[in-house]
Amino acid sequence: MTDNTGFETISNREQGLRRQLTSGQMSMIAIGGAIGTGLFMGSAYAIGYAGPSVLLSYAIGAIITLLLMGCLAEMTVAHSTSGSFGAYAEFYVSPLAGFLVRYAYWAAIVLAVGTEVTAVAMYMKYWFANVPEWVWIVSFSIALIVLNDTSVKTFGTFEYWFSTIKIGAIVGFIILAVYVVFGSGNPEYGVHNYTAHGGFFPNGLQGMWVAVIVSIFSYLSVEMIAVATGEAQNPEQAVKKAFRATIVRLVVFYLLTLALMLAIVPWVQAGHAQSPFVTVMQAIGIPGATGVMNFVILIAALSAMNSQLYITTRMMFSLSRGGYAPKSMGKLSKTGIPLNALLLSSSGIALATLLNILYPESSFTLMMAISMFGAIFTWFMIFLTHYCFRRYHQRHGERKLSFRMRLFPYSTLLGLVLMGAVMITTYFTEAFKMTLVFGVPFLVLLTVVYGVFFRKPKLASLAAQGLEQRSGITGQASE
Repeated sequence: MTDNTGFETISNREQGLRRQLTSGQMSMIAIGGAIGTGLFMGSAYAIGYAGPSVLLSYAIGAIITLLLMGCLAEMTVAHSTSGSFGAYAEFYVSPLAGFLVRYAYWAAIVLAVGTEVTAVAMYMKYWFANVPEWVWIVSFSIALIVLNDTSVKTFGTFEYWFSTIKIGAIVGFIILAVYVVFGSGNPEYGVHNYTAHGGFFPNGLQGMWVAVIVSIFSYLSVEMIAVATGEAQNPEQAVKKAFRATIVRLVVFYLLTLALMLAIVPWVQAGHAQSPFVTVMQAIGIPGATGVMNFVILIAALSAMNSQLYITTRMMFSLSRGGYAPKSMGKLSKTGIPLNALLLSSSGIALATLLNILYPESSFTLMMAISMFGAIFTWFMIFLTHYCFRRYHQRHGERKLSFRMRLFPYSTLLGLVLMGAVMITTYFTEAFKMTLVFGVPFLVLLTVVYGVFFRKPKLASLAAQGLEQRSGITGQASE
């Protein structure tokens, strides 16, 4: 840990959470967060935009993700706290930056929870077509809320097995696909499909770059590993292990899976609305493929929803302890869970359900637009925060960091530029145009709220806030 009494005041005010997540659970949480509906369903849209060049799209997305993981790992090893990148931005950039990052990210994931639970209800209709969707929305929501309120250890256990099922399905698919491509002897399958229908860039470089946006959405949630370290048994070891595991698995699971997929099914068929995994299994005659993949995608959605409830709860907890949300949001239950923050973070479920009933078309566009902006903005700010973080340590000459991002500042600036380019590209892409249209005014609104209500608390008062929070931890934990 670095000798930084300034940041320690932030860490102290966020104490009280129980460190019960094991190193193995942390690794599975990291990779499980990046393997969800984005891969199982989102890859279909990416293939539709880019064709075979989607391999380059996901490779670029993987590079951005790995750069982000490196930046996060370095900061998290130095400071393991549930406020994570929001707390880092508050200290190393400005209090306003920390406020914007945490609220934009919280709002983004709260809305994502609502869309995930809606997707879960849709998947359940495959087996229970006559049961109303709201039944599944209510049932699964209650189950996951209770799960998150039990203990962080229970959350980690369930998320570990959710991720195991997803990873097992992908490994099984890879083994089957390798046999089909290289062992079946069928001339229809092979790398010739990469250029057989309009070439490797059927929609040009523009199509390939637009698919990068989809790839970023697929990789989103890897950042939750940094938030989870606030409740890890050995945060430094867990972060390093998770970082290395993510590097290998992202390359294998995403790039290898897509490469095999496109070798079996021409991109003009794989790029349809249904999951490319189902399309491939149907193409090679696997019986019951739709039912099996529907189950796996259901698990992926439940896993995503479970993780999102966890991370939004900790973000609201961090905001409360920082004085940017009601104090009740920072209180802990007897099991060490911020229950009030959890209940508030579940509001996305109710909001999504209500808006989907009243405005089924426009509500989804609005929720996804704000959700996507908040996520992209957070990634952009993580790179900016890391740049300020490293400069701070260079100026103050503090103890050498035990984990360092290589090739600084070039690696950090590359990630910053690429995320800025992705954000700007959304405005010039019809499918993602509303991201900035809704996102920028939302950010302006947050800035105004901060200026009116929260401008006075400056970093100069962090020490006093830290002492106050530290003295109140025991009392809050017993409430």
